[in-house]
Amino acid sequence: MTNTALEKAVEKLPESWKAELDAEFQQPYFHALDDFLMDQERLGKTIFPPQEHWFNAFNAVEFDQVKVVILGQDPYHGLGQAHGLCFSVQPGTRIPPSLRNIFKQLHAEYDQPIPENGCLQRWAQQGVLLLNATLTVEQGKAGSHQGQGWEQFTDAVIQRLNEHRRGLVFLLWGSYAQNKGRLIDDSKHLILRASHPSPLSAHRGFLGCGHFTKANTYLEENGQPGISW
Repeated sequence: MTNTALEKAVEKLPESWKAELDAEFQQPYFHALDDFLMDQERLGKTIFPPQEHWFNAFNAVEFDQVKVVILGQDPYHGLGQAHGLCFSVQPGTRIPPSLRNIFKQLHAEYDQPIPENGCLQRWAQQGVLLLNATLTVEQGKAGSHQGQGWEQFTDAVIQRLNEHRRGLVFLLWGSYAQNKGRLIDDSKHLILRASHPSPLSAHRGFLGCGHFTKANTYLEENGQPGISW
């Protein structure tokens, strides 16, 4: 392998994920994605998150340690926000509205204080895969890296988890995430669906969904410790 940014990110993946996803790295779509990202770099575009965080969701939790999967769409496209975990922002960054609604729902379920810090690394360390469908974005341009291959790659991630693991919880918030539900066998895993936590849709089913409690109940019933949300 040469030293493109994408190849460097792949090299740093945990071995458990490399073993599951190695075939994807050889696919034509993945090479095309690599070319696209190199072209963006040559054009002087600023890409978020920084390259060292592209695979942060995978670096934070081994394949066989995943217990819960939360699906997002795009990384945040503002300066200093995205760091490779969906819905999460770097410490010290203002909490975005969708994440604030997630914290409101947690408060409703567990009566815990609304965090002042929007970094969800603590969830990842407990087995929550915080996966965006698209893992990069151009600064200030939401959706700018959609349709370049990331979605095919993250579909493959979900398929591997579905096939090779059992008893996972998939939290699918909003229609975009729910479309990925077609890849999941609900006889092997728990799928929880609700509207997106965005202020535009949170009141149509996300607020009041009880997903965090339901996830922990399912995990505990299947012999796994729940997540300390």
